Amino acid sequence: MSDDTRHTPDDGDLVAATGKIPVPEEVAEAVRTLLRWAGDDPTREGLRDTPQRVARAWKEYCAGYAEHPEVHLARVFEEVGGYDEIVLLKDIPFQSHCEHHMAPIIGKAHIAYLPRDHVVGISKLARVLHGFARRLQVQERLTAEVADCIWHNLRPQGVAVVIEASHACMTARGVRTPGVAMVTSRMMGVFRDDDRSRKEVLALMGLS
Repeated sequence: MSDDTRHTPDDGDLVAATGKIPVPEEVAEAVRTLLRWAGDDPTREGLRDTPQRVARAWKEYCAGYAEHPEVHLARVFEEVGGYDEIVLLKDIPFQSHCEHHMAPIIGKAHIAYLPRDHVVGISKLARVLHGFARRLQVQERLTAEVADCIWHNLRPQGVAVVIEASHACMTARGVRTPGVAMVTSRMMGVFRDDDRSRKEVLALMGLS
């Protein structure tokens, strides 16, 4: 090998060396442009490193684009001792961002399903939620995506997803109405078709 051969570091090398992902200059400049447009000076001391911080934060906020939430439901367990009642994970905290204003959506989700012949590890339900939440979202679509993913991959008798969240796009701007929560739900299978089953799952969620 020639002595002139040099290794050019790639993104992986830079992450390993610094612990931080590299930020393309055009991304940093876009943040500087926004800061100037908002009325501040991106060259002042307190804002000098802000473009890189903002860029890396948004990579983290939107990590869900690199995920496939359905993979979390691939491993199931059939040895459940004949259990055939509702499985519910409630009050799962999550954060997302509104696709209209890129403002925070902060809330909690209740996810339930009625198994057919197998169950999934309970942490996987939260992972499915976070995989979809870490994208630019609207709450209605987030609710549907979580429910549809569980329905199509676990093939249960029923799925129920209820999300309650506060949207900064209306609490911190616009109508500026804090303390307001939006509630969305999606019922599938027996939870949609059978009134008694729907009432049971809502009662377990503490919503009836």
